[in-house]
Amino acid sequence: MKNWKKKILVSTTVMLATFTTYAQAKDWSVIRFGTEASYAPFEYKAPGDKLTGFDVDLGNEICAHLKAKCVWVENSFDGMIPALKAKKFDGILSSMTITEERSKQIAFSNKIYNTPTRMIAKIGSPLQPTAASLKGKRVGVQQGTMQESYAKAYWATQGVRVVSYPNQDVLYQDLISSRLDASLQDALMVDAGFLKSPKGKGFAFAGNNVVDAKTLGVGAAVGLRKEDNDLRENINKALAAIIADGTYKKLEKKYFPFSIY
Repeated sequence: MKNWKKKILVSTTVMLATFTTYAQAKDWSVIRFGTEASYAPFEYKAPGDKLTGFDVDLGNEICAHLKAKCVWVENSFDGMIPALKAKKFDGILSSMTITEERSKQIAFSNKIYNTPTRMIAKIGSPLQPTAASLKGKRVGVQQGTMQESYAKAYWATQGVRVVSYPNQDVLYQDLISSRLDASLQDALMVDAGFLKSPKGKGFAFAGNNVVDAKTLGVGAAVGLRKEDNDLRENINKALAAIIADGTYKKLEKKYFPFSIY
């Protein structure tokens, strides 16, 4: 009698575990990526208000490999992680760098690229990306970025006036109108989106790359909820395939003059 009851209990436990697994399995036939369209050449609006850029092309390729439909959801960058947690979308594909602080809140795919951080100022400016050089000056950064974290940690504490902006466009306006002395941004993004455009005339990179693994991270990746391990594994497999078959290299050449991986 005891053995019979034990068999029933074990069988019921297995059935419940199997049912739970199936109940928790998620359908990834549609993948929603959150992005902010002000980071050319990674994500921006082309004529006709079409969302485009390296991240967008890469995301569409990921979805194609996974036989899923890509849906793009625009969101402010500083609100990306809260929106991801609130399930407004399934992943962040918007030049988000892996940092220690972000990794406490969300998971990341394998690295998709690595870009340097640099400061820009007016051509001929003596300013350098150091606290001593910038003391008393106004430096613009975008809210929620790793550049904001770096500037607040190492410059604001040393007398530099760090000014945070909701998006790049407003930051550029203040830079052009001399309400800022310099700005700290992703080098590729600011080069393509500002320095190489008419509005960036008169500005240039100042000093060398700014490096700090703690605040500036170790490369950009797709941000994901910690519980979505299956999606993370699927995206990593798709990324590996895209790199192996040469698709990544083609996209890279389309947007950049050198390798970013």
